[in-house]
Amino acid sequence: MTSVITTRTRRWGAWYVAEHRLRTMRTYAGTIVATTLGTPILYLFAFGVGLATLVTGNVGPGGTSYLQFVAPALLATAAVTVGAEEYLLGILMGFKWNPIFTGMNSTPLTARQIIDGTAIFIIIRMAIVVVVYYVVMLAFGAVPSPWGLTMIPIGILTGLAFSPLAAFSATIYEDKGQFPVMQRVVVLPLTLFSGTVFPLTQLPIYLQWIGWLSPLWHGSELGRQASYGPTEPLWLTIVHVVYLLVFALGGWALTVHIATKRLNK
Repeated sequence: MTSVITTRTRRWGAWYVAEHRLRTMRTYAGTIVATTLGTPILYLFAFGVGLATLVTGNVGPGGTSYLQFVAPALLATAAVTVGAEEYLLGILMGFKWNPIFTGMNSTPLTARQIIDGTAIFIIIRMAIVVVVYYVVMLAFGAVPSPWGLTMIPIGILTGLAFSPLAAFSATIYEDKGQFPVMQRVVVLPLTLFSGTVFPLTQLPIYLQWIGWLSPLWHGSELGRQASYGPTEPLWLTIVHVVYLLVFALGGWALTVHIATKRLNK
């Protein structure tokens, strides 16, 4: 019997971890549902009916409206918000506040399976958020291209590109307010300097480099290509995809490495 359980754990361990995380979501399901539904409606209404009335003329190529310009970036930002929350709070919770990772590691589950399962859970959470966001965008008429559906995997990939935050969280042993600093110094400024609510070219040239380095800018530009593009050279689109993949896979690998060292002490 033990060998059967071990065999199943080795094969499906990551999915067991993801299932556990999904079941724990039921304790705050109401908050998640309200946020998932309310955020896209409020943001798209604010930008599409509110701020858009102050933007004279079209801001995108081919007569793209301001709402159509900003909507793909808002979708990507929603995925990043979910990802950053789980990468920072979710990872440290598993190690310290509610050390379920330690308990899981005392079973046949490996550190890699624990991190993989957490990643699966985060992907599912982001997928729910971006799908709802996309549906609301359709209702607001913010998706002029039939290729707009590809904004869903693009948004998820953008959120995954912030996985280095998980590696950072896995290194923390004492909570001394590092997360508020990270949110205010890194995550929040990136939403302002990543060409989300205005084109990156509107920034002074000495600030545009922040956007070029930001995964959120690359994800927003990819989303715009899907929504109403193509508006840029093919090589730049490839750069966006590769850049996001490097961050996503590199952050995941680093998190697995740090988690393995921490759990196997």
